[in-house]
Amino acid sequence: MRLLPLCLLALMLTGCVHEYHPISSAPPHSQPSREPTRKPTPRPAPVKVYTDAADLVSKPFRDLGEVAGDDCQSSRQDSPPNLATARKRLQIKASTLKANAVLLHKCEIVSSTPGCYRQAICQGSALKVNQ
Repeated sequence: MRLLPLCLLALMLTGCVHEYHPISSAPPHSQPSREPTRKPTPRPAPVKVYTDAADLVSKPFRDLGEVAGDDCQSSRQDSPPNLATARKRLQIKASTLKANAVLLHKCEIVSSTPGCYRQAICQGSALKVNQ
């Protein structure tokens, strides 16, 4: 009686050891797939940050509009807002406008924003600077 469960256990374990290889009756075809190959998405061009408007005096540029970046601390237990993160998000938004530079107007941490305990905000102008 003890031998039957032992034999069943051994039989179940041998079934788990064997790999399953389906037998295909059709020969493998060497036709190229019709799905287009995905190209890697290009990374946005780096956006230079200017903090002083005097640096742009001798350079021709075009203003593409205002951009802002933020970092929110939603509760007191969350990590504090970071000005570097807000500045990076500002650069990313400027790159979506095809800008290659940002004139930074201000970066500050405020605590009167609804939905955020504290918030880091950076504001600036997206620029297309001709080299």
